[in-house]
Amino acid sequence: MKIAVLGAGITGTTTAYALTDKGHEVTLIDKERYAGMETSYANGGQLSACNAETWHHPSTIVKGMKWLFDKQAPLKLSLAPSWHKYSWFAEFLYAMRHYETNTVHTTQMAIAAREHLTRMAEEGGFEFDRVDKGMMHICGTRKGYEHGLKVNELLRKGGLERRAITAEEIKQIEPTLTGDFVGGFYTESDFTGDIHKYCRGITAACEKRGVVTKFGRSIIDLVSTQQGVYVTYEDGDQDNYDAIVICAGVGSRAMAAKLGDRVNVYPVKGYSITVELDEAGQQAAPWVSLNDDDAKIVTSRLGATRYRVAGTAEFSGANKDIERDRVEPLIAWTQRLFPGINTDKVIPWVGLRPMMPDMMPRVMKGKRPGVYYNTGHGHLGWTMSAATAYMLADLVD
Repeated sequence: MKIAVLGAGITGTTTAYALTDKGHEVTLIDKERYAGMETSYANGGQLSACNAETWHHPSTIVKGMKWLFDKQAPLKLSLAPSWHKYSWFAEFLYAMRHYETNTVHTTQMAIAAREHLTRMAEEGGFEFDRVDKGMMHICGTRKGYEHGLKVNELLRKGGLERRAITAEEIKQIEPTLTGDFVGGFYTESDFTGDIHKYCRGITAACEKRGVVTKFGRSIIDLVSTQQGVYVTYEDGDQDNYDAIVICAGVGSRAMAAKLGDRVNVYPVKGYSITVELDEAGQQAAPWVSLNDDDAKIVTSRLGATRYRVAGTAEFSGANKDIERDRVEPLIAWTQRLFPGINTDKVIPWVGLRPMMPDMMPRVMKGKRPGVYYNTGHGHLGWTMSAATAYMLADLVD
């Protein structure tokens, strides 16, 4: 089949690769000039099956209520009226009943994706600053640690072993870390890397396989007919394909509406900082990837000279403004836990996570002929991308 993949982030690029494995003729389209320039540009860097727990646990709701009026809290909710936002939250609350099932399913997809992503990089012959030091959750409260023990049982049902560790073991696993902790959890099999480098590398691998890339092309209309799916660009040009796969992140909702489908993606804003490490900072920064369950912050080491710190969830629509109040907690956290890191060279960034109310990606066929979706991966886009790519390729076949 002649198939267009709309969106060249991590989901779109891995989908294009999976479709070529099935022998399809693929075109990869994006409004940006290069692959991986939006949400897949500077995320937390983790491929983390250990973070598969969905946000639907009652304790998360309680924390969210407490954080509502704290400008520097991990969660920020704009109270401005918005039907999309409030209806999305209503569906989110309804999905709480599937918390355990969805956490187990997410774990399974994450493990499968990890294997696919590793194989794709090996076949494509590209590097992406991969670091295999495992991931460590750190817990500053007994309540948080006990909740983590319960999460371990769900992860185990999904096929992942995340072992509980003591405060002493935390310091042994990552000696650069300072602070007092009740305990934590360590997942040896998870790893980190630079998602942007991965997107660029797999796009080059796709092109070697014959994938046509059309970058810098904004799509203004999509029409499905029995003769194929017509893609119309901003300049008036039009292409016809046997099928399209919408992997457009937060743009998927608007595209789906043009085709008579409802994909209730909400743009959940997340922040990251990339710390440029000087010589002393390279010794003071950790190599083990961290998850601070209390601060809701994740980290990854990107080679010798960069350290990525990411976190926060902001419900304020498609707003990509970088606010100082949201960046400062990430810098302060870095200074507190790693005082030897010089933070005078910090690059802030924001991305819009495409979040579904049940936090499960949509891999499905649309109502009209030749229309498919692989979108809505939320904060675990890289973690689940390659698994859903092959699920989509199987669905197309």
